[in-house]
Parts: sequence; C-alpha cells; structure tokens
Amino acid sequence: MTKKAVDKDLKRFVQLERATLSVGRRNINLGLGLLFLVAVWIFASFHHTGTEGSIVLIVAAVIGGYMALNIGANDVANNVGPAVGSKAITLVGALIIAAIFEAAGAIIAGGDVVTTISKNIIDTEAVASKSVFIWAMMAALLSAALWVNLATWIGAPVSTTHSIVGGVMGAGIASAGFSAVNWFVMGKIAASWVISPIMGGAIAAAFLAFVTYFVLYKEDKIAASKTWVPVLVSIMAGAFSVYLVMKGLKRIWKVDIELALVIGLVAFVISYLIVKPAVAKASAKLENRGKSVSELFTIPLICAAALLSFAHGANDVANAVGPLAAIVGAITEGTVAAKVTLPIWVLTIGALGIAVGLVLYGPKIIEIVGEKITKLNRVRAFCVALSAAITVIIASTLGLPVSSTHIAVGGVFGVGFFREFIANKERKKFRQMLNKDEQVLEDDSKSLSSSNKITKRKLVRRSHLMTILAAWVITVPSAAILSGLIFFGLIYLF
Repeated sequence: MTKKAVDKDLKRFVQLERATLSVGRRNINLGLGLLFLVAVWIFASFHHTGTEGSIVLIVAAVIGGYMALNIGANDVANNVGPAVGSKAITLVGALIIAAIFEAAGAIIAGGDVVTTISKNIIDTEAVASKSVFIWAMMAALLSAALWVNLATWIGAPVSTTHSIVGGVMGAGIASAGFSAVNWFVMGKIAASWVISPIMGGAIAAAFLAFVTYFVLYKEDKIAASKTWVPVLVSIMAGAFSVYLVMKGLKRIWKVDIELALVIGLVAFVISYLIVKPAVAKASAKLENRGKSVSELFTIPLICAAALLSFAHGANDVANAVGPLAAIVGAITEGTVAAKVTLPIWVLTIGALGIAVGLVLYGPKIIEIVGEKITKLNRVRAFCVALSAAITVIIASTLGLPVSSTHIAVGGVFGVGFFREFIANKERKKFRQMLNKDEQVLEDDSKSLSSSNKITKRKLVRRSHLMTILAAWVITVPSAAILSGLIFFGLIYLF
C-alpha cells in the first residue's frame, strides 16, 4: 500500500472518529438537557403538588425551563461570540463567564415584577376566561421555545424576544381575535427588524473606521495607541455604565436619562485616569504593528462580554418566565393580569435554564457569530461590543424597540463589510499603481478594471447572511402560526 493510500485511510479514520465524538457529545448534551427538565419538574412539584391546577403549573414550569435552555443556547452567543472569535478568551472561559453573569443578572436584577404579556401586545381583558388565558400563555411559551430550538439547530441567531412576541400574538389572535392585538406596538417591533441591525452595523463600522485611520494606518501605531486606546476604552466604560443602569438594572432601580448620562460621564473619567497609564505601560513592551494594538483590547473585551451577559440575563429572563409567571398568577391567585409578582422559584428556573442551555448548546451559535460570518480580531470585536451598548442607549432614548441579537449580529456584519470595503479599495489602488508603472495600454486597463469586478474579495459569508436574514424575517409570523396551532390543539384536548 502506498503512502498516499495510507494517508487517505488515516484521514478517513480521523473524520470518522470526529463524527463519532460529535454524535456522542450531542447525545450527552441531550441527556443532560432532559435531566435539567426533570429537575425542573421535581422542583416545581415541591411548590405546588396537591393544589388546584398543579399538573398544569408543573408542565408550564417544564416548558419555561425548556424556553430558558433555548435562550441560553441561542441568544447568549451574541454577547460572547465576538470575544471568542477574536481569541480574547477561550470558548470554555467564555462559557463560564457568561453562565455566571447571565444567572447573576437574572437573579439579582431580574426584578420581582414582570410583564406577563411580552411588550403588552395583547389586551388581557379581551381573553374570555382564566383557563383560556392559561392555555394561550402555554401555547405562546412552547411555540417560542420550539422556534428558537429550530433556529439554533439550523445555525441562525434569532431574537428570543421576537420569538415570544410572535408566540403571544398568535395565541392572542387564536383565543381572542385580531382585535386583541395592539397593532401599533407590533408595528414598532417589526420596524426593529430593520432598525436594530442597521444601527448596530453602522456604529460598529464607524468605530472600526476610526481605529483603522487614526491608529492602524499610522506609521507609529504604538504612539497612536497611547493617544486613542484609553479614549476608546473609556467610551466603552461610560457606554456600558449607562447601558447597565438603563437596561440591566431597570427592574430594581429606575433612573432618568439625565442621571444615567451623568453616571456614564463619571465612569468615562475614572476609566480614562486608570487606563491611560496602563496602556502606556503595556505599550512599552509591544512591537509597532497592528497585532500589538489588537492585544490592548483583550481585557476590555472580556469585561464587555461579562457586562453584556449580566444585562442580557436581567432583561431576557422575562422571555422565559414572563408567560410562566402569568400562568402561576392565574392558577394560584385566580387573576389574569398584565403584570404579576415573580416567585423566586420561577426566576430560579429561568436563570439556571439560561446558564445550562449556554453551556450545553451555546458553542454552535458562538462559533457562527464569532468566526463564521467574518473573521474577527480584537479590534473588530471591541467595535461590535461597543456598538451593542451605544445602539441600545440611543434606541432607548428615542423610544425605539430594538433587539440585542440583531444589534450584535448587525455589528459583526458591519465590521465585515467595512473590511471588504477597505480590502477592495486597497486592491484597486494597488492595481492602478501597477498599471501606471508599467504604462499599460488603455484597452488593457479596461480589461483589468473588468477583472477587478470579478476578483473583488468577499470577507463576509453571504450564505450566513441570507440564512440569518430569512430567520429574522419569519421569526414573528412563524412563532405566531405555531402558537395558534398549539393553542387550538390544547383547547381541543382539554
């Protein structure tokens, strides 16, 4: 047997071994996920066994845990994906940090009162009875969880908020008719499909352009870094301070925009005073090249991933437990309300479910966001993270509904397309220089110009772009249709 044949056989053996390990890992993760849901069943049983409607409540708790698993598997990747893709932190490190801060955000700042009907898109008074309301919330929760699960399976990061909105809308229409839906709110949510990624992408690209022209393109990159990196990191500190106050802590501490901006300004100044000497010290050991500049953003990126995870846990835990809290309130108190007190055991299911889902199933979406859409280094990942915070602040100030998922993924696409623009601009300039130096004839020049169009570099994977855009567009209607079908099925069975 030749060496080539042996190498070919070894390659096939390695591929088979990897496939076997992958299947084994998936089966283990599936088993652990099911074990978590069994634990939720037992946990919920301790609280309500023997009471009226206890079986329904326990099943709802399991569905809430399933939804939380899917939020962790899909949505959390947007917070840590860029940091992992840029190699600022390992996948294992990112999973640990995100799991801790997601759970902490949910438990500490998840609030004791939640909106049961996501975004108030359904009028609770239009629902015929308590039992119909319970089945509607059950259908909304299950449909959203199933949709996010499907999106994770195909590798599309989607908005879990939009998924639950679609679920609630579909169940509301099925139970109370089209008049029960607040179509003005739905219109604003639909507008966020466009607003979120465009704002996120534009802001991320703008920051990357700034770093490119004012630092990376400078002859003395280290000197430029000493000037601008402290400013950029301090902007991030200020932006994240405002972001945490306005979004991450809004359920336990409400502040107006003026106070939030003052807090952000104080954070900017303190950060600048700390970071400037630190950057000067670190720069003394670095070589004068772009990769060295990128290393200066490592710690800010890790901090950004942690803070984004905390704020996400505080905000999005309601997507998992809001409808569940509505069911608990309807069963235990006999009331159908737009807002209910959130039992700590319900909040715990949401928090732990998000963390478990991230650890078991998060790596797939983390890899797509961090590595497969476009190549990220630490400068680009920093711009994406900074864009996420600033976009949410601007949108919240203007009263625009935005999706954190769409913002983060839009930011990744934004820096990717800016990379394309710069790369093709430099390639065109290089070709023009060659043409001039070699005094190429006009016809040949036209031929080269035509060739340029064919050989333009594409640094963003279009296949991922189309898959993600398609998933975003159909999330609300798909979850709504699925929710309506589940609701009618539940009514028929029970």
